[in-house]
Amino acid sequence: MMRVAQIINLPPETRDEYVRYHAAAWPGVLAQISSCNIRNYSIFLHDDLLFAYFEYVGDDYDADMQRMADDPETQRWWDVVKPLQKPLEDRPEGAWWTDIREVFHTD
Repeated sequence: MMRVAQIINLPPETRDEYVRYHAAAWPGVLAQISSCNIRNYSIFLHDDLLFAYFEYVGDDYDADMQRMADDPETQRWWDVVKPLQKPLEDRPEGAWWTDIREVFHTD
């Protein structure tokens, strides 16, 4: 199992809309997340920063992430929520969310 943590900015003027969408996330998108071997997915909000955490339980992370990106319903969801977010300036090229490094874990 691989733990993944990510961050992205959420401007104050889009906060309520973003939270409202996620309170009623689309069932097809949730099914795609599960189908792509993502478990225990959470998004937290602190001021203007979103923090996401999930566990990947598959064997080919890149292929599963590409399968998710190719899914038409997920693309429609992203068309709705991506304009509400603001990626970090120092994110890697091609990234939307910024992956953050794990420095400690205990079970």
